[in-house]
Amino acid sequence: MPTKSLSPSAQKVANALQLLDIPCQVVELPESTRTAPEAAAAVGCAVGQIVKSLIFRGCSSQQAYLFLVSGSNRLDEGMMAAILGENIERADPAFVREQTGFAIGGVAPLGFPSPLKTMMDEALFQYALIWAAAGTPNSVFQIAPQNLMNACHAARIKVC
Repeated sequence: MPTKSLSPSAQKVANALQLLDIPCQVVELPESTRTAPEAAAAVGCAVGQIVKSLIFRGCSSQQAYLFLVSGSNRLDEGMMAAILGENIERADPAFVREQTGFAIGGVAPLGFPSPLKTMMDEALFQYALIWAAAGTPNSVFQIAPQNLMNACHAARIKVC
């Protein structure tokens, strides 16, 4: 459910959650949640419970790929390239904003202008609840991993 007076980007995420009938509350915090350690400290959870929403671009296709990665893991780009069948590169800020509508540091896993091919780190499933960015560098929402996977139509994979 949306909270009072959310910023426009955080409200966009709250609206997307509501449209998907996912009972999550977007919260904006006084502390930064831009990095996984900052987010974990702000909400009081393990770094592994933080969802990093990483956008990569296919080198051949120019397609955007979204990787939902546990805050304690690093994405193995070579392994992902083998899964996707093309090399990938980290997207620049302009491409990220164009594809997601969000700036780096606050990319939510949903609420995009168009769906993205999405892969989700299996390590996130060791937790009952995880925290994801909600459109700004200080907004988050808590969700069960399976609910996030279903909402994003993500494939569950090992990322490292």
